[in-house]
Amino acid sequence: MRTCEEPRPPNGQSPIALAAGQSEYGFAEKVVEGMFIVVNSITIKIHSKAFHASFELWQLQGYSVNPNWQQSDLRLTRITDPQRGEVLTFKELTWQTLRIEADATDNGDQDPVTTPLRLITNQGRIQISLKRRTKDCNVMASKLMFLLDDLLWVLTDSQLKAMMKYAESLSEAMEKSAQQRKSLAPESVQITPPAPSTQQSWSQPFGVSPNASSIGQYFEKHDMKESSYHLLISRLDLHICDDSHTRESGALKHGMLGGAIQLTFRRMAFDYYPFHRAGDACKHWVRYSEAMETRGQWAKKLVSEFQSKIEKL
Repeated sequence: MRTCEEPRPPNGQSPIALAAGQSEYGFAEKVVEGMFIVVNSITIKIHSKAFHASFELWQLQGYSVNPNWQQSDLRLTRITDPQRGEVLTFKELTWQTLRIEADATDNGDQDPVTTPLRLITNQGRIQISLKRRTKDCNVMASKLMFLLDDLLWVLTDSQLKAMMKYAESLSEAMEKSAQQRKSLAPESVQITPPAPSTQQSWSQPFGVSPNASSIGQYFEKHDMKESSYHLLISRLDLHICDDSHTRESGALKHGMLGGAIQLTFRRMAFDYYPFHRAGDACKHWVRYSEAMETRGQWAKKLVSEFQSKIEKL
């Protein structure tokens, strides 16, 4: 993979649907979604103008799950609402070991003595939720949860500085990509009934007659109001060490010894909602609490004041 100076255009319709000669969510999509994928090892290399990185995964598995993140009948791993013209699907990826390594490129503007950044983790998983339109399979919203167990990470000060430089080098491309997504995001969710299809009956278990009211309530319970990304680490032991004495000649002779700091985090979580509008409700957030109501009122006040100033201009 290689970072782009300018964001690529959207992918458009699903290639699976186009290859099957269909334009809507149908049998071909359901067959591909039902596959159970097992990969012994996979290596992903990322190249950027400032650094290059690699991700190595061992014993990777991908499969469909129900809304409770349990493996079950494939017909229960998707929720289709004909009234909305939308379908929800749920996936899970698991692995045994993950190795991440990043280093500065030769032609980058990084410090030539920068120490490569390395991270090795044990078991982890990613939970993916997708909401798509049935008429063209376009993704309307997604939810990605990155879950890790106990994590031990030893960092030197030079590695920490390098990590900040790597993040800074990607910030421009990420900002351009975010602006593209925001410009293409729909102003409001359009409820469009899908075209008549004989495949809609596959979304319901055999012997169960569809009920529009119950389906709508079940869909609403697991619906994604907006796209979001989440990171949850059960326990993180972070060790930051000063390795300046290893880069300075004669430092040890003059008694310049490096220091260290240890940080322990339990149930550390990061939640990112890239399309959330200022002043909108937050009740659908993963870790919503009543304390956010005060923040919501404050945000609405700021938005109203801003709008009034714009109207005057």
